[in-house]
Amino acid sequence: MTHNTPLSPRTFHHLADNRRRLMTAAQLRAHGVLAAETDEQCRPGGPWQRILPNVVLLHPGPPTSEERLHAVLLYAARDRTGGVNGGAAAGVTASVPVQPGREETPPAPAYAEAMITGLAALTLHGFSATPPLPSLDVIDVLVPRLRRLRTTGCARIVRTTALPTPVQVTGVPVAPVARALADAVAEPADAGVVRRLLTEAVRGGHCEPAAVVRELNRARLLSRPHVVDAVDSLAAEGRALAEQRLYRMVREHGLPEPVWNVGLRLPGGPHLGGVDAFWPEHGVALELDTRAHRQQDDDALWAEHAGRREHLERLGITVVHLTPRKLRDCPEHQATVVRTALMAAGDREPAAYVVVLPR
Repeated sequence: MTHNTPLSPRTFHHLADNRRRLMTAAQLRAHGVLAAETDEQCRPGGPWQRILPNVVLLHPGPPTSEERLHAVLLYAARDRTGGVNGGAAAGVTASVPVQPGREETPPAPAYAEAMITGLAALTLHGFSATPPLPSLDVIDVLVPRLRRLRTTGCARIVRTTALPTPVQVTGVPVAPVARALADAVAEPADAGVVRRLLTEAVRGGHCEPAAVVRELNRARLLSRPHVVDAVDSLAAEGRALAEQRLYRMVREHGLPEPVWNVGLRLPGGPHLGGVDAFWPEHGVALELDTRAHRQQDDDALWAEHAGRREHLERLGITVVHLTPRKLRDCPEHQATVVRTALMAAGDREPAAYVVVLPR
């Protein structure tokens, strides 16, 4: 045989079964597929196609939404050995040939330093206000800032100085809702769309308003015109939802009915501030912390709030401080906190007389 003798064509049907529809160039090499053979398989009209650089789809038809997600992650993931595009997601394909007659169960995919974010992530989290995955032209993928990757094809690279801990959704690593929201609204968009996304995040119980606003602030988006109005609506939405949870907690756990949303002041004296609930007979006030944490003077606002609380306590009024998250996650425990404060009223000196005014 000379070097001009043509080689018998190899078949790769064993790679293209239902469990192996995507592979990186490194994974194909691990299966003994030479680069020239990959090029031949990916020729126009061939049985394979390069969906992204170094990522091969092992069938000729259009990729499914799931395949696009995993292709983007394969493209962006870092190899555990320090490289890119290959080792991190060996679970999508097997790293060793399958023995004939032996059924293979691939491990769950594991992608290093890469996760889906933006609109695709919100769709995976179950948002109804986001487009379905097949209609997205690009899929945002979050990677460390210093990674040498470029946006290409259906993969749009989003960089961050600190990767959050991903949430696993149907085997796909997805950015937490607050981070995904910030990436989704980073590009100029209709303010109504942004408002719907932020509202659904809170109303749907995906996250608290403060977490969203902190992430928007971290991404320096709070000065964007299409974000500002939506954030104001988000604060109002979050407060209304927290108040509904508070009303439900009081009634479902048999607490005495307070007077709701009142202002307090000393007779003929200064205004002491507003509280969300007040039990005059017990001298117990309740405050919901629904601050958005978005202003530069947040420390000053918190100091003012703490000073007002200390003033009330010096007057003998017990102040119970609750957050929306506590009301959502453990309402029974919060009801116990309030009940304990009410029961302790009989063991202390009576509170100073205060005037209760509607807010």
